[in-house]
Amino acid sequence: MAEDASPAWPVERALEDFKPGDFVISPGRTIEAADISAFAGLTGDFYPLHVDEEFAKSRQFNGRIAHGPLTFGIATGLVFLSGYYGMAIKAMLECRQLRALKAVYPGDTIRVKATIAEIGEWKSPKLGTLTVDYSVFNQREEEVMTYTIVMLASKRNATEAE
Repeated sequence: MAEDASPAWPVERALEDFKPGDFVISPGRTIEAADISAFAGLTGDFYPLHVDEEFAKSRQFNGRIAHGPLTFGIATGLVFLSGYYGMAIKAMLECRQLRALKAVYPGDTIRVKATIAEIGEWKSPKLGTLTVDYSVFNQREEEVMTYTIVMLASKRNATEAE
């Protein structure tokens, strides 16, 4: 639907505003060594590939790399920062098939193409499900991560009696 969307808060969107095949491309964000160190501190994941440059240089990646969950978190946030979902999303239900395809290094700039895959019903008539496929790319247009998120989204003008 939108390409290179810019934030516009709050946008009133509802489940009915999305259709399979619609997509957005997020703004980019450069992953810094400080991001990796901060993530290690927040999570307690001090695995040497992430925090020890000399150790990481002696391994297959030839230097420190970002944690997979850090890449996932930043990528997910980039789509929300784009404003694409507006205020439609009420909760994340599930993450499926997360695959780390290539290493993300300090200095890499990532962006995301999020494509609506499926729209479904939910227990409450006020909500539906929005299934979105995420493809994360670096500055060289290499796909570094893929995953699918299922979220709850508000329906427009829905009531409990419906």
